[in-house]
Amino acid sequence: MLKGRYCRLERLDPDRHASELYAADRLDTRGESWTYLAYGPFGTLDEYRAWAEPAAAGTDPLFYTVISTDPNERPGPVGVLSLLRIEPAMGVIEVGHVHYSPLLQRRRAATEAQFLLASYVFDELGYRRYEWKCDALNAPSRAAAQRLGYSFEGIFRQAVVVKGRNRDTAWYSMIDDEWPRLRERFARWLHPDNFDADGRQLSPLGAADPAPERHGDG
Repeated sequence: MLKGRYCRLERLDPDRHASELYAADRLDTRGESWTYLAYGPFGTLDEYRAWAEPAAAGTDPLFYTVISTDPNERPGPVGVLSLLRIEPAMGVIEVGHVHYSPLLQRRRAATEAQFLLASYVFDELGYRRYEWKCDALNAPSRAAAQRLGYSFEGIFRQAVVVKGRNRDTAWYSMIDDEWPRLRERFARWLHPDNFDADGRQLSPLGAADPAPERHGDG
């Protein structure tokens, strides 16, 4: 279990989490949050459990449930994300299968969930490279990667087929040398002093980053 101020991450457990996750996901009545995933949306709880049970049993991807503990929000399971393409010998790992219900989207717990997983990857597991990949058409995911501090590395054209169409994949990463700076950025943003009484941010993530060094031609 990974615990923060506004959420905690628990291994996905369909018996404890599926019903509330499904109910939270159903608040996306148009199913748009599933557009770029290879599965979903799910029409019934049984269909959702049929996906969740094998997902929870696997170790790569390794799924986590995001449990909201934010006093400004509804408590309970509100989303999932996972670690995948796990290569301990190379020190490389990826975050993916991110699906946030409307109860988590654009909430501070959404950012904290990513921070908790990145902290686990770098500070506890000692990995050297942390990857984020998404459909090149998925503008919100690409914006999220850049906001969180990942560096864009390029487009892999026609990398996979998803829901019957070619998918170009955008690659992003952060590495261990960058993590101390990014960790401090997250810590400043997540501090309670950065939010008003309704939980709205006062300064955006990265706003207080120190200015980069500038080198002239000499």
